Amino acid sequence: MSNVANWFRDNQALAIGLLAQAIIAGIYMVNLEARVSTLEVRGSPHLTVIDNRLTVLESKTENNFNSIERIKDKLIGK
Repeated sequence: MSNVANWFRDNQALAIGLLAQAIIAGIYMVNLEARVSTLEVRGSPHLTVIDNRLTVLESKTENNFNSIERIKDKLIGK
C-alpha cells in the first residue's frame, strides 16, 4: 500500500490529469448519446435523404441480382 501512496505522491499531477480526462470523456460520451437519441426520436432531414438513397440502391441491387440469375440460367442451360 505504501508503494501506491508513494507513486501517487510522486505523480500527483499526472493522476489528477488522467482523472480529469476520464471525467471529461465521460461527459462527452453522455452528451453524444443524448444527441444521437434526439436525432433518432425527432428525425432529421439528412436521415430521410439517406433512407431514400438506400431504398433506391436496394432496388437496383435486387434488379442486378435478378439479371445475373437470368444470365446464369441461360449460360448453364436450365
